[in-house]
Amino acid sequence: MKKLFSNIKGDAFGGITAGIVALPLALAFGVSSGLGPSAGLYGAIFISFFAALLGGTNTQISGPTAPMTAVSMVVIAGIIAVNDGDVSKALPIILTVFLLGGLLQVGLGVFGFGKYIKYIPYPVVSGFMTAIGVIILVTQILPAIGYYPKEDMAFVETFKPQAEEIILENILKEEAGEGILVLENFTETVARAGNTTQEDILKESKALAANDASGVLGTLKVLQQALRNIIWLEFILALATIFIIYGFKRITTVIPSTLVALLVVSGVAFAFNLDYRPIEEIPSGLPIPNFGIFTEFSFNNISPYILAALTLALLGSIDSLLTSVVADNMTKTKHQPNKELIGQGIGNSIAAIFGGLPGAGATIRTVVNIKSGGKTKLSGMIAGIMLLIILLALGPVASKIPAAVLAGILITVGIGVMDYKGLKAIPSLPRDMKIGPLKVSSEVIIMLVVLVLSSIWNLVYAVGIGMIIASLMFMKKIGDLTAQSSDVKPLKEEVWKDEIGFPEKLKEEVFIKHLKGPLFFGTTNDFQQLAKQIPKTASTVVIRLEKMPYMDQSGLYVMEDMLLDLKNKNIEVVFVNLLDQPRYMMERIDIIPDLISEDRIFNNFNECIAWVKNELENGNLNDN
Repeated sequence: MKKLFSNIKGDAFGGITAGIVALPLALAFGVSSGLGPSAGLYGAIFISFFAALLGGTNTQISGPTAPMTAVSMVVIAGIIAVNDGDVSKALPIILTVFLLGGLLQVGLGVFGFGKYIKYIPYPVVSGFMTAIGVIILVTQILPAIGYYPKEDMAFVETFKPQAEEIILENILKEEAGEGILVLENFTETVARAGNTTQEDILKESKALAANDASGVLGTLKVLQQALRNIIWLEFILALATIFIIYGFKRITTVIPSTLVALLVVSGVAFAFNLDYRPIEEIPSGLPIPNFGIFTEFSFNNISPYILAALTLALLGSIDSLLTSVVADNMTKTKHQPNKELIGQGIGNSIAAIFGGLPGAGATIRTVVNIKSGGKTKLSGMIAGIMLLIILLALGPVASKIPAAVLAGILITVGIGVMDYKGLKAIPSLPRDMKIGPLKVSSEVIIMLVVLVLSSIWNLVYAVGIGMIIASLMFMKKIGDLTAQSSDVKPLKEEVWKDEIGFPEKLKEEVFIKHLKGPLFFGTTNDFQQLAKQIPKTASTVVIRLEKMPYMDQSGLYVMEDMLLDLKNKNIEVVFVNLLDQPRYMMERIDIIPDLISEDRIFNNFNECIAWVKNELENGNLNDN
């Protein structure tokens, strides 16, 4: 408790700043999900507070994030579609799925699954994150130009025949459930069908229209029609929002540009009484628990959605732990992964009970918190309290925000969340497999498969397929390599034969590291500990690579990060016996020669030590 209040001033400023940054994103994610702005705000309040209080990362700020919202959007749309397009009817089941996802996340933490998250390959994460960006970007085009498919009556009319069929099917299902034989009681069927009103048909048609135009493919399908019905005021508001978000960053980053865009564009639209479309009304007062979810919490009701809940749990875990790593790097601390999953799961579970969206650790908000002075769990708790105060004090005002402004904010989020590092690397990655007459990169194939399938089909299945492909390709590569050499062992320090006579006087200044076995997505976590092993007296690091036969894209980037870190500390790095495949990978992204020049790569250990001795004697190596 004493530690919790050891940095009150910094935590208060960090939490308040992070809460303000979270506000526009929480509202935007809520609207995008289909549950309304209050769902995003409630999620941000409860997840931020409880994940901070009970989690394992002191400085993490949590709440709805782009990946979690994208998956939630798919879950919500699917449940609403089977509930006659009625959000209020579908809400208890939706929140039950969110609650189950939170409980599964707690289970992942309790059973120690946090340490296994590192085994997800970089190309899978890259393809998934880029797909999230594509989904958010494309699906926000329609609200950004003021087009809502279920309000376009010409479009809705095309679904009336299908709506009538569905209504009739539902009548037949009801009769079957009641034990009525249709052929013997046909008049009963006719009578029930006759009670169907035009309003019922229109309602079903609107639900079908909205569902047909959802997602990336649905948006592209109606885009031409939408552009013919563009509302220019909505488009201008969205465009102004995007312009301010990118433009204001050039002036200063002290004040969040997203918040500036929200306040300026909304303020102008309201002050000039423009005829814009506002977001849904945010309920005033304290959030109220939705006890309806407990009536739905039965195996029969949730069994069709267990996979969706597990997806939310896994994605929330990955998203949170990646942010925890960012926080660790900035604060030089070490998070507790399993405790973090438990805290995130409890936060998501409580948020679901109050009608909030699921979320995870949010990288940008966490960075803002740390840079603003946040150091303990109190900062995340204050961020949640700050959002609750805004809800209570400014709920009616926030309800006047133009929907197009939030669409503009989300478009910038979609652009920002894409993995440009992975995309830029596509032309330079080695083409290590053949498809027919073509030579292609296996890692690019994995990335593109996950990207395409996530964008146009199913996020869950796409990641699963990507993991399977990555695992199979990895097993083949390692099988090929181990056939040539069976000495593939974990990373472990030991003195090799040619190092037995290494001069004692050099040991304080020269640190020798051995890499044995492939550097791939499963060993990157161990490799990251390298910098921590280096004594403060060392001016040179010798990395022996003769037993590292293979490096994948994840290993490549962790090697790059480590070299940059050592370079910033003015520590010289030299390689010994660099093999062909790792050299080729490092040359493709210019680690060689930008970070390790050719004259720092030696064919054997004796040549390396002779060079080190000479450089030390001449005073050419940096002294720490």
